[in-house]
Amino acid sequence: MTATTAAYDVVFLVHVLAAVDTIIVFVVMRTSANALVRGIDQATQRKKFPVRRNWAARVLHVLPVTGLFMSLSGTSAVSLTKPWIIVGLVAYAAAAGHLEARTLPQEQVISEVIAHDGVASPERGRQLLRSIDTMLALVAIALLAMLVQF
Repeated sequence: MTATTAAYDVVFLVHVLAAVDTIIVFVVMRTSANALVRGIDQATQRKKFPVRRNWAARVLHVLPVTGLFMSLSGTSAVSLTKPWIIVGLVAYAAAAGHLEARTLPQEQVISEVIAHDGVASPERGRQLLRSIDTMLALVAIALLAMLVQF
């Protein structure tokens, strides 16, 4: 990565921190979904799946903003024509679509079921687990592309 200004360095730091935060959030979500599959008790389900919007998972959306800023303001080493940047953008688009269309709605349904019925089924947990695994795979593809920079 080629830094050109102090602002670029700050944006790069925000980009890296957002990527690390994204991974942490998805791993925590996966741990909660896995606990649901294992059949955790009602009180623990309520703690792990509160009825609220999951804003933490949406930190994923910071990545293309900071990435595009770096690409557009950086040198030719980070231009939008580089295959690794294209892979990152495509992986982000797929991850963002999956997050908003599948993962977060599934998590919300589980939260509402727990709030209404007291517990959610392990099958709902398995569905959420598969969805989060898809998210983690897409993030891993983008991360590998950013590290290898082919």
